[in-house]
Amino acid sequence: MNINATLIAQIIVFILFVLFTMKFVWPPIAKILDERADKIAEGLAAAERGKSDFAQAEKRVADILAEGRSQVSEMVANAEKRAAAIVEEAKAQASAEAARIMAQANAQMEQEANRARETLRQQVADLAVKGAESILRSEVDASRHAQLLDNLKQEL
Repeated sequence: MNINATLIAQIIVFILFVLFTMKFVWPPIAKILDERADKIAEGLAAAERGKSDFAQAEKRVADILAEGRSQVSEMVANAEKRAAAIVEEAKAQASAEAARIMAQANAQMEQEANRARETLRQQVADLAVKGAESILRSEVDASRHAQLLDNLKQEL
């Protein structure tokens, strides 16, 4: 055999092999590669959507946290105001109670002072009667002495 015939035969076989490969082998391989590229593109798109969703979720969480913090600070402020109002109310009630107790104590002291004065007047009157009785044993006029004692009580 001749080298030229062998070379031509090999070229013809190679061309047939290339045509067979292009017709039957290459399309399934290209299809598989295209499907893989599509899957990768879908995966990348899903990753981008995931990043976007994650960023939106982080923003929503930050907004919710900020709102929660503002609500908490508002609640704390309201609680502090209520506590101050309760303290003021308690102070007012305590002042009113102290004034009432002081008035009651003053009234009671006044009553005790009046009782002590009356007791003292009675004792002074009794002493005066005893003294007058001892001095005036000779002359006894009960009505006159009672009148004198009443006058003495009024003066004391």
